[in-house]
Amino acid sequence: MSRFKKFQTLAVIATTGMVPVFYHKNAEAAKQAIRACYEGGVRAFEFANRGDFAHEIFGELVKYAAAECPDLILGVGSIVDPATAALYLQLGANFVVGPLFNPEVAKVCNRRLIPYTPGCGSVSEVGLAQEAGCDLCKVFPGDVLGPNFVKSLKAPMPWSMLMVTGGVKPEEANLKAWFDAGVTCVGMGGNLFPPEAIKAQDWAAITTKCKEAFGYIAAARKK
Repeated sequence: MSRFKKFQTLAVIATTGMVPVFYHKNAEAAKQAIRACYEGGVRAFEFANRGDFAHEIFGELVKYAAAECPDLILGVGSIVDPATAALYLQLGANFVVGPLFNPEVAKVCNRRLIPYTPGCGSVSEVGLAQEAGCDLCKVFPGDVLGPNFVKSLKAPMPWSMLMVTGGVKPEEANLKAWFDAGVTCVGMGGNLFPPEAIKAQDWAAITTKCKEAFGYIAAARKK
């Protein structure tokens, strides 16, 4: 069961403005990544379903977060089918993210009042996802669609809440472009977790990157 209500999850994601996206086959490494992000100000974290037995690692992370990072809202990403969504909901996922929009996943999440953020690559997909109850839609792949896609979509559909993922960087110019275009938040993966830092277990570097990213987001929002 999820620890947070739907409105709490969406509010935290919108307020903080960034959701790290991470996967590691080693549970201890994943725990350290969560801790590093938490210390950097992260309050919503997406663990990607991208490897064998990923759900087993996720189950450990849910217990770890509840004990060590009590304010962290832990969700799951890379979900493409309802059965996998249901599995992670049973393990305690507070939100579900996918690279595509699957109406059947929306039904599973809506039944439990869990936010479902599907990947959308067109205005029509965003519209269909909103009709299915998806409050927050993911613009994916962001590096292909670009900030102008967000800006153009928001013109006729200003109520849209969008999270962009794919190519987002913890850099001032990159984040400014996305928030100027009108995104609600960003999802950030590899650029927030450099392979060399993970290999060296330099978790302090991840914390620093999170703090820097939040600073750039705050500055972009003020403008």
